[in-house]
Amino acid sequence: MRALIALVALCCVAPAAQAEARSWTFRVMLDDRDIGQHRFTLDGPDDRRELRSEARFDVRVLFINAYRYRHEAVEHWDGNCLRSLDSHTETNGKRLAVSAMTEGNHLVVAHATSRSEHEGCVMSFAYWNPQILNASQLLNSQTGELQPVTVTPQGAATVVVRGVPRAAQHYQINGPSLKIDLWYVDANWVALEALTDGGRRLRYELI
Repeated sequence: MRALIALVALCCVAPAAQAEARSWTFRVMLDDRDIGQHRFTLDGPDDRRELRSEARFDVRVLFINAYRYRHEAVEHWDGNCLRSLDSHTETNGKRLAVSAMTEGNHLVVAHATSRSEHEGCVMSFAYWNPQILNASQLLNSQTGELQPVTVTPQGAATVVVRGVPRAAQHYQINGPSLKIDLWYVDANWVALEALTDGGRRLRYELI
């Protein structure tokens, strides 16, 4: 289920105003089956934003838990640039940890088997921030891999948000073994859809 893995620079001269905390909680569907939730909480001013992410998925087959996924991450941002990352993921008992920290003009990313450095402003798959739609590469917070991406507008669409049809803008992010559809209403992220390796549909629905 590679689609599950794929999920989860502005300098201010004047001091940034304190922003209100925001949160997004999504029901996660695999085909038409409810398998869990993914919650995001964003807090702090633009130059010191903190994003916390927590996902819990369980796929049951004949009352047996056939797939178990847990993911927690904390990201710190300066404007649209990722400054640090600490993530922990468990997939069917297999654990993976990724950390990242800014050193000078580089973001240094490390996990159990490798270390890499990326110059300049780096963004993760921060769906909550529509500026990712301008990106040519994004950091996977679960694997630590910086992935090349192409973002293509798909035009206007109608999407149901909390039971209400809403006019939205549809975008698609493509990369190596990656295709993710996103919907935004007035620049606010409201839905996500992707295909798993087995061709099943993974969808996030805002609740």
